[in-house]
Amino acid sequence: MKTVLLIRHAKSSWGDFSLPDFERPLNERGKHDAPMMAKRLLDKAVKIDALVSSPAKRAKRTAQAFAEILGKDKDKILYRDELYMAGVDAFYNVISQLDDSIKHVAIFSHNPGITAFANMLQVAEIDEMPTCSIFAITTTAESWSGFRKAKKEFLFFDFPKNTV
Repeated sequence: MKTVLLIRHAKSSWGDFSLPDFERPLNERGKHDAPMMAKRLLDKAVKIDALVSSPAKRAKRTAQAFAEILGKDKDKILYRDELYMAGVDAFYNVISQLDDSIKHVAIFSHNPGITAFANMLQVAEIDEMPTCSIFAITTTAESWSGFRKAKKEFLFFDFPKNTV
């Protein structure tokens, strides 16, 4: 049994229009929400063995904030170029290449791809993954290479404005 947490990057800044999209930083709300959501994972006793992220600045900073709160080494975050502007197949490819010693993975990426991928898993339907939201599933896959065809089960969906 393996666990996948899909995490959309925290709220980013549009304050400097001269910055390329890839370089947009987190805004103040994003800097607040990322550690808050990581703490929610701690409260739920969710295990994470590896963090895999888009290398875009806002995703990278979100992953680093989670690593800090979860007591993970920021230098061990795996950055995968294909998670920036990722389509559904990019998520499947990244997951299928994970080392099988990893049982619980958090993947940090962007909309619209992350919402499309979450819905493609057909375990729960969501309209949109808000910034810093977490969509969690388990799978019966013994190996990550078998993830696409393995049975999946919905665990939870959480987001910063969720008060339940």
